[in-house]
Amino acid sequence: MFTGIIETTGKIKAINQLGGDIELIIHAPDLDFSDVKLGDSIASNGICLTVVSVAKDMYSVDVSRETLSKSALKNWRVGDVVNLEKAMLPTTRFGGHIVAGHVDGVGVIKHIAKDARSVYIEIEIPAEFMHYTADKGSITVDGISLTTNMIKPEQNLVCLNIIPHTAERTNIAYHWTVGALVNIEVDLLARYLERLLHKKSGKNTAGNITEEMLNKAGFYL
Repeated sequence: MFTGIIETTGKIKAINQLGGDIELIIHAPDLDFSDVKLGDSIASNGICLTVVSVAKDMYSVDVSRETLSKSALKNWRVGDVVNLEKAMLPTTRFGGHIVAGHVDGVGVIKHIAKDARSVYIEIEIPAEFMHYTADKGSITVDGISLTTNMIKPEQNLVCLNIIPHTAERTNIAYHWTVGALVNIEVDLLARYLERLLHKKSGKNTAGNITEEMLNKAGFYL
C-alpha cells in the first residue's frame, strides 16, 4: 500500500522488451535504497511495480501486458521522469490517502491555467470511473494523492489545484501538458463501498448510489 505522497522522482534509463512483457531500469539517485530489497514494491507514476534487481542508484522492474494495457506506461520513453514512492510501513505517517498502486485507467489533461501561485488543471477520466469521484474527494494521478476541487460529470472532468510544493517534488513540470496521458487510480474506499452495496442489494449499483440506497443498506446518514 502507498499514501500518494511522492518521495522523489526517477528517470527511465532503459526499456527492454522481454517476450511480450518489458523490463524497466529506473535511475533514482535521490531515492533512499538503504531498506530496498528484492521483491519490494515501488510505485512508479502510481503503478505498483516489484523490484527485481538493485544496483547502486538504479533498480529494475518487470511489467506485465496487463499493466501495459491499463496504464500510460506503454507510452513511456527512455529519459522520461517518473514519480516514485516506496511502499508504506506500519510506522509511516499517513499524509495522503489509501493508494493501492493498481491503476484503473488513463486520463487526459484537457486544461491548464495559472491560479495565483497554484496551477489549475482539468483531467478527463474514463466515464466508467466518474461515479467514484466527488467534490473534495481523493484521487491519485500519476501516483500523486490529490484532492478534487470539483467534478464536471457531464464532461467526465476532474478539476484540481496543484500547489507549488507538489509541482516541485513531482514530474508535473516535466510531463503535465495539455494532451498528456496520466495514470488514474480512483478512491479505494469508494470501490469497496460500491461492492458492499452491490452485495447487500443483489444488483449492480454502479453509478446509481443514492441516499435512500445507503440508508437501506445500513449506512445511516
